[in-house]
Amino acid sequence: MTNEEIKELLQIFNESGVGEMELQRGGDTLRIRRSGEPASSAPVHTVTTHSAPAAVQAPVKAPEPTSSQVLVKSPIVGTFYEASSPGTPPFVKVGDTVQPGQVLCIIESMKLMNEIEAETAGVIAAKLVENGKPVEYGEALFAIEPHA
Repeated sequence: MTNEEIKELLQIFNESGVGEMELQRGGDTLRIRRSGEPASSAPVHTVTTHSAPAAVQAPVKAPEPTSSQVLVKSPIVGTFYEASSPGTPPFVKVGDTVQPGQVLCIIESMKLMNEIEAETAGVIAAKLVENGKPVEYGEALFAIEPHA
């Protein structure tokens, strides 16, 4: 791993708020953990970061999906992007009709752009994540109202 890759990983780690992150690439393993987190017993290279407490912000409350809506969840940890590049229109907006296989957004993880596709036909009822924000595995990104 290069120093630039490690710096980018540290930035992603600090923005994510997770307590510990581990990356394996080939024979190299990198584990990053916040101070105060219990250490794992596995023998790995460890980088510990000390982050200042973030200012407390009131969380933005996303509308609760109804029971009929299907949630599109993030399959990976990364950064949510609503468009293919800055200045281009988003892949989808609330109210758009989508079909299975249609790209909804991109999750950037480790410099890889992963397209997230709709698995169900329907109408986008809610976008649950802000553009450019970090997302966790399993975090809801969109709510889709399926076609009847």
